[in-house]
Amino acid sequence: MAVPKRRHSKARTNSRRANWKRVDVTGPNICPKCREPKLPHRVCLNCGTYKGRQVIQVKEAK
Repeated sequence: MAVPKRRHSKARTNSRRANWKRVDVTGPNICPKCREPKLPHRVCLNCGTYKGRQVIQVKEAK
């Protein structure tokens, strides 16, 4: 069975372990009702809908 010839340094080991949780950031989506940008999987703050249903009441802007 193969055995490493030299020991890996602590910095090399830690940098390899540090990148397993990296996630690509997604940009904002477009709300299908009001066409405003919103974060994915969140309620639209402009019209208050989520998955085609009215979830929160939004006050009218004056």
